[in-house]
Amino acid sequence: MVLKSTTAGNVSVYQVSGTNVSRSLPDWIAKKRKRSLKHDLEYQNRIELIQDFEFSEASNKIKVSPDGNFAMATGTYKPQIHVYDFANLSLKFERHTDCENVDFLILSDDWTKSVHLQNDRSIEFQTKGGIHYRSRIPKFGRSLAYNSVNCDLLIGASGNELYRLNLDQGRFLNPYVLDTSQGVNSVDINSVHGLISAGLEDGTVEFWDPRSKQRAGKLFVNDQLNESIGVTTVSFRNDGLNFALGTNDGKTLLYDLRTSTPSIIKDHGYGYDIKKILWLEDSSSSDMILCSDKRIAKIWDRNTGKPFASMEPTVDINDICHIPGSGMFFMANEGIPMHTYYIPNLGPAPTWCSFLDNVTEELEEKPSDTIYSNYRFITRDEVKKLNLSHLVGSKVLRSYMHGFFIDTELYEKVNLIANPNSLRDQRQREIRKKLEQERESRIRTTGAVKATKIKVNKDLASRLEAKVGSNVAESVINDERFKEMFENPDFAVDEESHEYKQLNPVKATKDITTTGRSRGLTAAEESDEERLNGVEEESEESEESESEESEDEEVKEANRAKVEKELARLRKKKEDNKRFLNEMKALSAEGPKQSSKATETFGSQVERINKVTKKPVDDSRLRRHARGEAELTFVPKKKERKVTFKQDNYDVEDDEEKQNNRGRTKQRFEGRRIASKNKFRGM
Repeated sequence: MVLKSTTAGNVSVYQVSGTNVSRSLPDWIAKKRKRSLKHDLEYQNRIELIQDFEFSEASNKIKVSPDGNFAMATGTYKPQIHVYDFANLSLKFERHTDCENVDFLILSDDWTKSVHLQNDRSIEFQTKGGIHYRSRIPKFGRSLAYNSVNCDLLIGASGNELYRLNLDQGRFLNPYVLDTSQGVNSVDINSVHGLISAGLEDGTVEFWDPRSKQRAGKLFVNDQLNESIGVTTVSFRNDGLNFALGTNDGKTLLYDLRTSTPSIIKDHGYGYDIKKILWLEDSSSSDMILCSDKRIAKIWDRNTGKPFASMEPTVDINDICHIPGSGMFFMANEGIPMHTYYIPNLGPAPTWCSFLDNVTEELEEKPSDTIYSNYRFITRDEVKKLNLSHLVGSKVLRSYMHGFFIDTELYEKVNLIANPNSLRDQRQREIRKKLEQERESRIRTTGAVKATKIKVNKDLASRLEAKVGSNVAESVINDERFKEMFENPDFAVDEESHEYKQLNPVKATKDITTTGRSRGLTAAEESDEERLNGVEEESEESEESESEESEDEEVKEANRAKVEKELARLRKKKEDNKRFLNEMKALSAEGPKQSSKATETFGSQVERINKVTKKPVDDSRLRRHARGEAELTFVPKKKERKVTFKQDNYDVEDDEEKQNNRGRTKQRFEGRRIASKNKFRGM
């Protein structure tokens, strides 16, 4: 999203909201396209400084409350009143009225008391709860002014009277009778000495003193301009001396009340009525004045007349309001949304939208590089290729420097006629380009990153490649953000520096299998080494003796082969011993895995062995009935007899069941009297 801005000199004017900034859609379109609007970037990125800052058709008047926390605006259609809360950046409420509003005033510090002049000759007093009272005037009203000293409400109308309604007494007072028959266009009161000014339709301004109820003076603007004009607006400066008026032909005149000659006459140049004059005293440039007609609002220096800035919307202006102590302006116009302008050179953003100071420069619309948006520049060679030489000198080709400007639509048509295959050629070029990209993506190198690209930090590149892969590593090395780290020697990592050692105190020792300390050799290894050294010494001595004695070649070859075979066997044995020791070290480093049985105690192992795992099978089944009865079903089984040995007597005893059924068959102890009658039966 960009903010529409205009720059004149060194002054930037930002249009925060308005007709040509944020796109407004009808309700039925917004509902129908609600889902599709989430993909519309222009609609999503629009800036809504204040929610619902608009009217259904047009806005008439807008004013800011004296405390600076609220704004009240009137508009149509239907005639309504909107109040906006700056603290919440939203619409506080809206009220509908019977007639369209002509002018209104805010009587209290906030929005709770206001008076509205309607176009049906009525005056409405609005309070917090709604309409409070309604009164009527004899003729159609045009302007309102309020004198807070004596509570007089002045109403300028289409007649020759300036009506006075005293809000303290609650009744109309005698009106001021003016020397005109065409009516009063504008009324204003000086806040310093209370002088009342009335701009008349016949081109004069009358000044009235509210204390004496008499005319204090009359200003003939027609005679000074030598034109038949009408005064449309008047405005006092808060210093009590300066006065400004606007005419119906677009001229603004500045006066000092001590003289009848204007100090500055400023012409807008459009010839429209001057609708509003504002003295920008509470801004950073206190000598600035704003004059507005329906086409443009201009800001210029009241002392020199030098223009400062201007605001020109695409719709007609009805009213403009300045937020005190800031560089922001609200504008009521003939469009649906009301406009908001921000000029940082006049002052900061208001406190309720202080964020606007941070986003204006970021979202500012950049000027286009092209000279003309709807024209295309072509050279003389292109003119010959397009067969347009016969149009040189005509309005179709406008000469500029070493070429010509031609309309963009015309250029596209002529280019298509001159090159009928251009579209097909362009399509073929795009297809060829896409195929080349696919081929390039299929054919990839499997090796490491090219060493020619890496001048410094090669270890870092190799570690990166091992960690994320060659393709990702190559993309990182070729990235513009990290390219310098692998090319510029200033970014080389010094591993011997103190800082590097502090950050990397320990290096990985995972791949190291040998230590610096030498291990003692066993007896077998010592004997092998001695034999190896002895064989090597013998071989050296034999070689020397052979060289000295110059023995036969066959003997030398046989001895040499024997020695080499013995040396190879010893070296192999030594390597096997080293490999075995390394494996033992690795196993000891990993640590033996202790089984759960090794940690089990001897007593627990005995209990586990002697533990009976099988449970006796019980086929019995017990069934319980509702009345407490129980039914037991089982399969009878024969049990083995138990044999016991007691006191060296071998007595065979039956189990308990047989003893209960049959009784004891033999005497338990010797010498006990037997009471049975069948004693001799067992003899």
